[in-house]
Amino acid sequence: MTIPVIDLSVPSDFNWAYDVVDRWADDPDKLAMRWIGPVGEERAITFAGLRERTNRLAGGLERLGLTRGDRVLLVLPRVVEWWESVLGLMKIGAVAMPGTSLLTARDIAYRINAAEAHAVITDSDGASKVEAIRAECPSLELLIIVGEPRPGWHSFAETLAAGAAERPRLPTPSGDPCMIYFTSGTAGNPKMVLHTHASYPIGHRITGAYWLALTPEDLHWNLSDTGWAKAAWSSLFGPWNMGAALFVHDGRGKYNPRETLELLQRYPVTTFCAAPTIYRLLVQEDLRAYRFPHLRSCTSAGEPLNPEVIAVWREATGITVRDGYGQTESVLLCGNPPGQELRPGSMGKPLPGLTLAVIDHEGNPLPPHREGDLAVKVKPERPVGLFKEYWRTPGATAACHRGDWYVTGDRAYVDEDGYFWFVGRADDVIISAGYRIGPFEVESALIEHPAVAEAAVVAKPDPARGAIVKAYVVLSSSASPSEALAHELQEFVKRNTAPYKYPREIEFVRELPKTVSGKIRRVELRARAQQEAASQ
Repeated sequence: MTIPVIDLSVPSDFNWAYDVVDRWADDPDKLAMRWIGPVGEERAITFAGLRERTNRLAGGLERLGLTRGDRVLLVLPRVVEWWESVLGLMKIGAVAMPGTSLLTARDIAYRINAAEAHAVITDSDGASKVEAIRAECPSLELLIIVGEPRPGWHSFAETLAAGAAERPRLPTPSGDPCMIYFTSGTAGNPKMVLHTHASYPIGHRITGAYWLALTPEDLHWNLSDTGWAKAAWSSLFGPWNMGAALFVHDGRGKYNPRETLELLQRYPVTTFCAAPTIYRLLVQEDLRAYRFPHLRSCTSAGEPLNPEVIAVWREATGITVRDGYGQTESVLLCGNPPGQELRPGSMGKPLPGLTLAVIDHEGNPLPPHREGDLAVKVKPERPVGLFKEYWRTPGATAACHRGDWYVTGDRAYVDEDGYFWFVGRADDVIISAGYRIGPFEVESALIEHPAVAEAAVVAKPDPARGAIVKAYVVLSSSASPSEALAHELQEFVKRNTAPYKYPREIEFVRELPKTVSGKIRRVELRARAQQEAASQ
């Protein structure tokens, strides 16, 4: 596939809701979304329908007093109103702050107060949490509920109905705040990642064109919670920049991999994107029992996908999962576009418009195969798609810049052919008896064993070695924990990677702690291992 040439120029005035989404509505029949509800109900939503409803919502929100710059916490599952809310808020210049439905009342209070949010848009589950902490949130004035009416709350449906179907475009300076995402919080309190109206949506042309490789004829399914920035990547800006339609399944409750496979078989989904956690669960199923006649492309992001999982999926479907790397703070930075040689386990190569390097503590790029800090060049010109700042945390913004570089906080190395390889978060790397060990390579070796469904590796303090490698392992349904199996896994890792990297301790667990985006919370496991060491 020839890599397309896309325009990444940033105009002085830009509003994605008007300038991109509404323009697709010029074709009155063009599909924007195929939505499947929790009990199988279906809706087909056109761009023309979205334009009218988001115009009405914008007018209704203004009638309630919302205005340019107001921060609005948006906590909804995969319902159409989430997309309508994001676009409606853009159209009045308000700032959407998406959050997952898994947030606790305490999480919600933290976000409202940190951003001095003026309003909340949520459903009945979220409303109960908001009411529990409302007295602690002096900036919160406006409550809007999706679904059944609730005392003290404005109805989303009535708010939308109060606006007009036609609306003049709002002049929008490109540098105005557009969205705030809270970091996943693998350590410490989440920081507020501020994205502007032009750079972030336009930057996601990289995501949609180069990595997802979408066209206006595609039906794209991204399995992502609406509270994660991956929803912005692959359920909003990336696909709709390219005119692709979204496939959205509003599944509730515990994730069911068989349901995902059945939906891929039943509906004409052409492109599929999911976190590594999802693929690891999918390959535990009997993939030979399913056929995906329309599927042509699969991608994954969040953490590197283990080579073994990629191989199993390719054998069953004929499709190679293409990894991509980016952050809440960015669009796709590094990846494997269609047609590029794929090296399983690699993050791929930097995408056009971006300069990446592995640097040392002084900001100097390192030679091939030298581990260092993965960084994005931001001088002399900051690339399109990178966040503006950690809002209201200037110290954190300054700390992630080193000379000409934005430092991602991830450790990596680059090979002689320009492929980047993930080692781990900077604070995840294990130093044992002087050896530096990246958790991902040990986890990848473990997951190749047929008894292992998932694995997480952390450092456990040790008086002799400084630290040892400890593995927390989730077994497949056909395996049972035992000392014999633990020993077998240790020997298996020794044979499949450098022997010094093997886990000297293995603990079998039912599940691994994860962030809302599906990333393993190794910080939590490290704390557990440290407590164990202190008590021994």
